[in-house]
Amino acid sequence: MNFINDTVLITGASHGIGRQLAKSYAARGAEVILTDIDAEHGRQLLGELRQEGANAFFYKCDVSSTEEINQLIRQIKDTHKVTILINNAGISKFKPLYELTVEEFDHVIQTNLRSVLLFSKSLAALWKENNTPGRIVNIASTRAYMSEADSEAYAASKGGIVSLTHALAASLSINNIRVNSVSPGWIATENYENLRPEDHKQHFSNRVGTPEDVAKACFYLTDKENDFVTGEDITVDGGMTRKMIYHH
Repeated sequence: MNFINDTVLITGASHGIGRQLAKSYAARGAEVILTDIDAEHGRQLLGELRQEGANAFFYKCDVSSTEEINQLIRQIKDTHKVTILINNAGISKFKPLYELTVEEFDHVIQTNLRSVLLFSKSLAALWKENNTPGRIVNIASTRAYMSEADSEAYAASKGGIVSLTHALAASLSINNIRVNSVSPGWIATENYENLRPEDHKQHFSNRVGTPEDVAKACFYLTDKENDFVTGEDITVDGGMTRKMIYHH
């Protein structure tokens, strides 16, 4: 797969999975547009990509803000022909239920879920106007399907992303826009060498995941040839959510 003729907009690109997505798509020839609230690390990544010969750009954006998202779209719509959108930006708030405030819950939903709607709606409108096909991938989580205590805000946001994905796929199919999601499990974004053998053995794959595993799933979903796949959520978790666990 190559993405030489594509422009990929990646939200939450300064760290973790988003950072690897930017590097992976750039390595496959795509023009990459990075956006993140963390401008320092975003520009650092921009410098690294350009030093490697990539065609890359960075725009600071707080995706919890409707106005900042609208401003970003206005900035890029005449200078970049985005063909792929990856909604990756997200925050977590793990806090005891009885201490979780409405404001904290809302902030997670606005950042993780509402941003997916706003970016998708804006880019889809441009694609519709130009009569060009588009591809959207939303980064959800296995926490959409399984939970631990004190994860209400994050779980709700990720479950919403999975549902929003197939709703968008239905609404945008008339415009030849495909929408899918990826639900990562345990993805170690740093200090992989410090993981314990028992960490790896929790997975059917016998290893904890890496951001590269998520990038490969995104490659599949954004490849032009895979136009029969839409409205789908792909779990990338080494089999962990399929593993029965009994305590003996």
